[in-house]
Amino acid sequence: MRPLKLSKAFTLMESGPVILVTTGDGVRNNIMTISWSMVVDFSPVFAITTGAWNYSFAALRKHKECVIAIPTVDLLDKVVGIGTCSGADTDKFAKFKFTAVPGKVVKAPLIKECLANIECKVIDIVRKHNIVVLDGVAAYIDSTRKEKRTIHAVGDGTFIVDGRKLDRRTMMASKLPAGL
Repeated sequence: MRPLKLSKAFTLMESGPVILVTTGDGVRNNIMTISWSMVVDFSPVFAITTGAWNYSFAALRKHKECVIAIPTVDLLDKVVGIGTCSGADTDKFAKFKFTAVPGKVVKAPLIKECLANIECKVIDIVRKHNIVVLDGVAAYIDSTRKEKRTIHAVGDGTFIVDGRKLDRRTMMASKLPAGL
């Protein structure tokens, strides 16, 4: 083993897939790219890391709702592009040619081109660590999409794409909570 800069340790355990988070107030919609997200438990509770530096953060605080949209590898350049411009001066839905689909529970839109979308309500903001805790209130998946591989940020401008799915459900059957 060779030493690794401690400031780069996070690149060894980046979290789940890169996601797009939409916000909306009924007048203006926005999209932000988030690479730091996590499932909090088996219930539909999630967390993302963001703060005042993101234009969408004000909408999250004020309206307390959003949509987590899960893009696939074919959308990588759009996902990166969204993360490199601000909703303060850019209509990201128009610029990146995404289709806003009205949510059924929240005002924030779903993104039609994504593999899946989860409508969420903000249930907590942990300001010390810039963590927004979300309760999933509705979820949708496009099972007709051919591309299903998600994108994972390494944290230094490089990405890993999901690969082959390995099935160990039988082996773990006695360990999983009911309903999974």
